Amino acid sequence: MRFHSVLFPDASLRSPEEKLSPPPFFGDLNLDQVVAAITAGKQEYRLAPFFYEPLRDLDAVEFRQEVMRDLEDRPLLDNIRMFARNMALVRQHLARQQAAYYQRQKERWFLDALELYGDTVERLAEDLSRAKSRGIGAFRDYVTQYTSSQRFTLLIAEARRLKAELLAIRYTILIRGARVEVGCYRGEADYGAELETAFARFRQDSVQEYTFRSGGAPEMNHVEARILDGVANLHPDTFSKLERFVAANTDFQDAVIVAFDREIQFYVAYLEYIARLKEAGLNFCYPIVSASHQEVYDYQGFDLALAGSLLEEQLVPVCNDFHLKDPERIIVVSGPNQGGKTTFARTFGQLHYLASLGLPVPGTRARLVLCDRLFTHFERTEQMTNLRGKLEDDLVRIRDILEAATPRSIIVINEIFASTALRDAVVLSKKIASAIMKLGSLCVWVTFIDELASLDAATISMVSTVAPHDPTRRTFKIIRQAANGLAYALSLAEKYRLTYSTLRERIPDEGSSPVPPPGF
Repeated sequence: MRFHSVLFPDASLRSPEEKLSPPPFFGDLNLDQVVAAITAGKQEYRLAPFFYEPLRDLDAVEFRQEVMRDLEDRPLLDNIRMFARNMALVRQHLARQQAAYYQRQKERWFLDALELYGDTVERLAEDLSRAKSRGIGAFRDYVTQYTSSQRFTLLIAEARRLKAELLAIRYTILIRGARVEVGCYRGEADYGAELETAFARFRQDSVQEYTFRSGGAPEMNHVEARILDGVANLHPDTFSKLERFVAANTDFQDAVIVAFDREIQFYVAYLEYIARLKEAGLNFCYPIVSASHQEVYDYQGFDLALAGSLLEEQLVPVCNDFHLKDPERIIVVSGPNQGGKTTFARTFGQLHYLASLGLPVPGTRARLVLCDRLFTHFERTEQMTNLRGKLEDDLVRIRDILEAATPRSIIVINEIFASTALRDAVVLSKKIASAIMKLGSLCVWVTFIDELASLDAATISMVSTVAPHDPTRRTFKIIRQAANGLAYALSLAEKYRLTYSTLRERIPDEGSSPVPPPGF
């Protein structure tokens, strides 16, 4: 029975140990928010480590895309959800078994859990019959062989025989004051049925019906436990077999099926998360994932974290496109502040990371690179512990990135060298851009230095736009066009409150006192 995982086509592609902490760029790209939203409500599955381990193999990416396409078939997805609910109920039964105080109740919780497990797994192969992917198809074959194995069939058959024997037991209870006697059933009348019949005419439709069933409550009281001990004394053979059966089968769950139950939630959780965004009119697609940089594009892409937060306000993000063709490698993004430049850069990084997980990405069509490493350089507040100034810290961090990056890496830079003079920032930025071009890495660089956009054939310019008739209103559209040379001037004007809108605020109306600018 060959099956390894529904996440990896080959065991060698999986890390020996799960990563318990996210990659260093998660916070910069807001992927920590995305993963938190995707995994919310599914804490028992511990899904976050699956999102911390990107794939490095193209076949593995296609393997996951096949599984995801399978699960877009609603009947199959519903079957998977039913399987997950039943397996969760099995775990609940076993948890109640552990929490129960009385041994005989422990044994009954165990028997119920095992029987439910058997029923669930027996239906699973048929429930997966619609699957076409390699991952779910191989698991379906595994389940078919597993449920036909002698160990499984004997185990489930014995569990059902024991339960049938328990259900066949009849006994009497005689209550005399504080004394309770348990005896064998010899055809006595069922007084409970007689009482129900006698009082049926007084019954109102709105009255809730309560039925007492031994063992149905989460915990027995001491009287019920003593009664059950008495029943066990009357039927020692059945209860002895149950005791031996429980002791011999404590590890009845198959490890592969348990792993599948957890791993399949990686796909289900993501599908459930993006379903809400699709309903809002946003698009997702399966990207073509390549090892080369010859052509990279995404149409109608958006920041997944931003989309999730806007959805709470019944809003949707502005979507943007990008398209690079060889030898283009670096997208230089300029334009006025608060125009969506950083969001665009985050989107570029998110798209490539989600693609490396084998997941659908925001957009209508996409061709992305399966990178070996993803690096981000976003502005940091000064750290007193490292005794470095802002400029030195920027230089040290970018040096570490350039030393570790390869031609298959992706670098996202956001507003580097904002703390230094323009002339120095231009010189340093050109040197870094030259180093990135020499490496051949893909890069998105948000900057106020327009000169970077025309350094080489490897660089292209994209600009955040404003409304044609109102320069103060941002459209959040990032389009491919030559830099207009105003990005730095605008940033300075906004910093010192010299834009049109802020000047109008400061120019007093006739008869009012002027408002001095900051610093005066």
